[in-house]
Parts: sequence; C-alpha cells; structure tokens
Amino acid sequence: MAKMYYENDSNPEILKGRKIAIIGYGSQGHAHALNLHDSGFDVVVGLRPGSQGRKKAEEAGLMVADTAEAARMGDLIMMLVPDEKQSDIFRNEIEPNLSAGNVLMFAHGFNITFQQIIAPAFTDVIMVAPKGPGHTVRSQYQEGKGVPSLIAVYQDDSGKARDYALAYACGIGAGRAGILETSFREETETDLFGEQAVLCGGVTELMKAGFETLVEAGYQPEIAYFECIHEMKLIIDLINQGGFGYMRYSVSDTAEYGDYITGKKIITEETRKTMRNILADIQSGRFASDWIAENKAGGRAMFLATRRKESEHQLETVGAELRKMMSWLKK
Repeated sequence: MAKMYYENDSNPEILKGRKIAIIGYGSQGHAHALNLHDSGFDVVVGLRPGSQGRKKAEEAGLMVADTAEAARMGDLIMMLVPDEKQSDIFRNEIEPNLSAGNVLMFAHGFNITFQQIIAPAFTDVIMVAPKGPGHTVRSQYQEGKGVPSLIAVYQDDSGKARDYALAYACGIGAGRAGILETSFREETETDLFGEQAVLCGGVTELMKAGFETLVEAGYQPEIAYFECIHEMKLIIDLINQGGFGYMRYSVSDTAEYGDYITGKKIITEETRKTMRNILADIQSGRFASDWIAENKAGGRAMFLATRRKESEHQLETVGAELRKMMSWLKK
C-alpha cells in the first residue's frame, strides 16, 4: 500500500511569512484561496481586469490583484486556470514576474508534462491536486474535514519543494483526509486516461449506446433514459460508498448475475486493446498535441461543433423533461 501523509507530517511554518498567489478564482481557485486564507496564510488572488470572479473574491475578504501583479507579489504561485489557457498566461504574465526562490504550483500536470510550460531553473515546481471538485474541497474544509489530495515534485531548486507541497496540501484541508505522493507524469497520464476511457468518454458513450439500442428496438425513450442513464448515479453512489462488492450486495441477485455474465461481453479484449492504444497516445504526447493544435487552430471548430451535435441528441431532450419531475435535483 502507498504511504499516506497527514497533518502531522507537514510543517505549516514553512509557509508563514510567504505570500501565496492563486491564479484564477473558479471551482478550484476559490476553494484553495478561501481554505488557505482560513488556515491563516497570506493569500492574493490573481485575475484579469474585468473578471467576474474579482467581485466574488473581494466580497469573500480576499486580496485581489491583476494576474501579473499577483505573480510579482507571490512567493508561491498556484496556476488554477484551464489547461488550455495556462501556457499563454504563464508566458505573458507569470514568467516575467518570477524571481529566485519562487515556487510554481499546479493542480494538474498537463502543461509541465507536455512541456507547454518550461519553468526557470531557479524555481521549485510542485503539484497539489485534490481528488474532488472545488465546492467539495471548500465544504469539507468548512466541516472540519478534507478531500484526499495528490502531491508531486517536478523541480526542487530550494531543497524544500516536498515540504512546500505537504504544507500547502494541509492548508487546503487535505491532511485531514490523506495525501498521496505521485509524479507529474503519473498524475497527468492516469488522469487523462481515466477521463477519456472511463469517466467521460467511456461512460457517456456506453450510456448513449444503451439508450439508442433500446429506442431502436421500439422502447419508449423515457424508459430507455431511466434504465441506461438516470440509474447510473444509483450504481456509482453504491460503488463510491463501498466498492463493487457493496454495489453487488445492494442490487438484486438478478442484476448481480447479469453483471457477471454480461460485463465481459461489452468490455471485450478488443475494448481493452483500444484502451491500451488510448493510453499509448496519451503517453506519447499525441493526444496533448492534438488538443493543443485544436486550441491554436482558431475558434476550436471541431470541439465546438461536436459539443453542439452532442447537445442535440435525443437523450438530452428526453432527460431535460424527465429531470423536471425530480424535485430533489439541484436546479
């Protein structure tokens, strides 16, 4: 089993007297900034002029500055803007304001792993990646709990990079739950693979295929939606609570039997071969190159066209109507 680190393994004093610049105030940005502030650390939020997040951050009692100024002020600079925007922001506003002893931080390793950002040799480069959405990072902290997080060191100029990572992770509450050490490459490649092959690409395509199979066979779209899409959350919640075994214990024996005899007919050796190919494309940098090119092509035409096409699928229309019946869902 991998070693887990907790609050007793960190030295928060290493961050005392040092300013932490949080670049971005979205899902993760607001959680990191507020949690660190509440932990007693000196925080400044870096945002572009006119950003919608500026008023929210100021109303929350945080210091706010333009991105370049925040980078100049910060001893530690955490990049919490979207992957596809980071390299330009770094090149134009962060890098010119770095100085010896600065710590450059990330919550995902994409831009470092695929060399879209090349950090100066006089900086530490570390990662603190909570394994949960920002609102959960914040709410768990407020409840006196935390969200498990990954840490990694890519560049250790000071000799203290790992200590900074542990202290920062504990500052956002991760030390209450558990901190696991990884590498930038491992985090990046496994994160991209999980998103593509399972969590997003795999699951959505599986649900869509099930929905279409039932509709094409003449069943009502509403019934198909309930059985192949809506109930997915029920199963995932059971797995999340107690693993596959608890899910199988909780469903009917008929469902469990169907699980055992049918799953491998869907996920065949050919599927596994495709997964290995997907992983190879990630490891080689091919996926990253394609995504970077899509963003630099101007207008992200293929990405936006696919988004629009998917939004027009029948299951989206059916689902929207059915969700109106579900009073317990947050609107």
